[in-house]
Amino acid sequence: MEHQSLAIEDVKLITPRIFRDERGFFSETFNLKALEDIGISEKFVQDNHSLSVETGVIRGLHFQSLPYAQGKLVRVVKGSILDVAVDIRNGSPTYGKHVTAVLSVENWQQLWIPNGFAHGFCTLEPNTEVLYKVTDYYAPECDKGLAWNDAALGIDWPVDPEKVILSDKDAGYPTLSELPAYFSFSA
Repeated sequence: MEHQSLAIEDVKLITPRIFRDERGFFSETFNLKALEDIGISEKFVQDNHSLSVETGVIRGLHFQSLPYAQGKLVRVVKGSILDVAVDIRNGSPTYGKHVTAVLSVENWQQLWIPNGFAHGFCTLEPNTEVLYKVTDYYAPECDKGLAWNDAALGIDWPVDPEKVILSDKDAGYPTLSELPAYFSFSA
């Protein structure tokens, strides 16, 4: 697996090897030892799979608070997304900053987002399917979010804000300045 840290070092872009031939392809998309070798030593407990039918669907910005915080390993199996991770660890030198990556079936990349980050994505193609592994089980009482369109975040979403498709829940999240201190940064 190839990997690189993004502008926020704890978020990593991972590219699994893919072997193509006339039959199709083979790829090892998850290997615990390979992830441990690049500094990701998390235990994954659940896989999630989403389908977004339309282009311009935004899901997020989501996170789970302690004690059920989740790290996520995100990949696309059909279509493409702009994937976004926002640092919400109080005291972090990158607090309130974000990184983005385009994940697609063509580039076969994955994004590692540790806990302490809000995560969201925007579909770039119709019928996009996203798979992601998480490091803790879903806990409704810890299910939180951050406003996707908070101007303080400066996220350049690839969709006209008037045409965004999102859930009522995602439309009601607080801005960064209204967000309680759910996470603390430790160097």
